[in-house]
Parts: sequence; structure tokens; C-alpha cells
Amino acid sequence: MSVYGVLAVMLGGGLGAALRYIIASYVVRFHSGLFPLGTFLINVTGSFAIGVLMTFFLYRANLNPAWRLFLVTGVLGGYTTFSSFEWETLTAMKSGSPVAALLNVLLSVALGFAGVWIGAVWMENARGK
Repeated sequence: MSVYGVLAVMLGGGLGAALRYIIASYVVRFHSGLFPLGTFLINVTGSFAIGVLMTFFLYRANLNPAWRLFLVTGVLGGYTTFSSFEWETLTAMKSGSPVAALLNVLLSVALGFAGVWIGAVWMENARGK
């Protein structure tokens, strides 16, 4: 870990988070339904972007690794961590581990939902609701 790597992630993360906020705010202006369209679009475009970027970086080994830290870990990490989840699932599938890929999807979604539910209930109870 280098200072430059940390700076690349920090700058990229700030940019990605700002981009997420801008896009989500824009979508909310045109869509007010129950379906979380802003988050959905961010997750899908982030997943597409990590597919493009990671494949590009895999075949361009001569690039400075700071670019991957900035764009993938930083920008996409601030934009959506869902893209990392998708990339890791694809990597497991391509590596011949469909069971690991399926477990990643099922457990991440089920336990992630359980975690958010338990956390929300815990906080609601803590405030005396």
C-alpha cells in the first residue's frame, strides 16, 4: 500500500460518490415510484463499467496500477460496491467455481437483506419505537 494508491482511491471514491448522488438525484426528479430506479441504474451501469474496466486492465498489464485503483476501487467503489460483487461472482464462474458464484449471490443477497432488516429493527427498538 502506497500513499499514491491511497490518494488515488480517495480521489476516485469522492468522484464516484458525487456521480452517484448526481445521477440518483436526477432520476428522482423523473421517477417517484416504489421501485428504486436510481439505485438500480447505478448498480447496472456500475456492473457494466467494472466489466469493461477490469477486462481492459487484465489485457493492458503495462498500465500504471494507480489507474485501476483510481477507476475501479475509487470511482466505482464510491459509485457502487455492487459492481465489485458482480465482478467477483463472474470471476468465480469463469474460474470453474459455479457453486462459489451461486453461494456468493444467494448468501450476499439473503444475508445482506437480513443484516439491513436486523439493523433497522435494532435501531427502531433502540429509539423506543
